[in-house]
Amino acid sequence: MYVRMARFEGLDQSRIDEDVAEMKRQMGAGRSGELPDGAPDEARALMETVKRWVQLADRDKGTAIALAFCGSGDARRADEALNAMSPDNGQGRRVGAAEIYEVVLDESFG
Repeated sequence: MYVRMARFEGLDQSRIDEDVAEMKRQMGAGRSGELPDGAPDEARALMETVKRWVQLADRDKGTAIALAFCGSGDARRADEALNAMSPDNGQGRRVGAAEIYEVVLDESFG
């Protein structure tokens, strides 16, 4: 398992909940196999490659970290699709290049 990590800054703090709700709507449609109207072509690549998505936000600073978990052969394909997509106005801008890491430990505690 691999994870692609991207950092964002400049988020419109008043829109974070609205933006997360829209992401959930799009991801729900992707899980059903149906892409929403207006979804970019890259969304199909993400639907086929991303197994888990975690979004972290610091509301006070207007920053976020996006983690896309993929199988070993899918991380580069997901990275290419995400690099081709740009956040909408108010959703911030990516800080630096996205990075891909191998998940070497993933433990849960009760």
